[in-house]
Amino acid sequence: MVNGSLEEWLHPAGTNGEINDGQRSLTFCQRLNIAIDVAMALDNVLLDDDMIGHVGDFGLAKLLPITSQTSSGNQSSSLGIKGTIGYTPPEYGMGHNVWIQGDVFSYGILLLEMFTGKKPTNNLFQGTLTLHNFVKAAVPEQLVEIVDPVLVQEMVQAEMSTSNHRNEDNARLRMKTEECLISILEIGLACSAELPGERLDISDVVAQMCQIREKHTVQR
Repeated sequence: MVNGSLEEWLHPAGTNGEINDGQRSLTFCQRLNIAIDVAMALDNVLLDDDMIGHVGDFGLAKLLPITSQTSSGNQSSSLGIKGTIGYTPPEYGMGHNVWIQGDVFSYGILLLEMFTGKKPTNNLFQGTLTLHNFVKAAVPEQLVEIVDPVLVQEMVQAEMSTSNHRNEDNARLRMKTEECLISILEIGLACSAELPGERLDISDVVAQMCQIREKHTVQR
């Protein structure tokens, strides 16, 4: 694909989480659209020249350069990610076969990563602290502290980009964007619940994410 992998856009080599001039990055709308593409396919994410998510042949395992196992003969899942550190649901550690609810868990972790800018393998996450717990403890009160700084900067620049007489509209737009971010992170948390029975159905995820996109489009 012309624009490479989602991994390369979320974590440009050598940036260490800092925002650099000229650094390529994904906007909020691009991330939301890609997240919906992934939810609809639950497969490998590659980006074309229009920043549209396209499916490949090896699911979310492509995000990390780690050898993974594919499922043999199990048609209930589109992914084979039992060896993908950070994205693996807890039941796989107990010998459970690859299945669609495991895909949902992995999607939830990816969703949290896409909007916080933090990998589940970040050195910040030690012991019982995981990306899931990190987000859960912060939403909604500390949203700005955990959202990808690139997205925070995007919101700030949008507020400052128009004349003073539209300050109220800008503040309202930022508030609506933050509401959308909260909703997205809450979906990510629900998908990455430890117990499979507590995870969302992927069809519900698609519907909710599309509603968020519609809300964000209308408010602009």
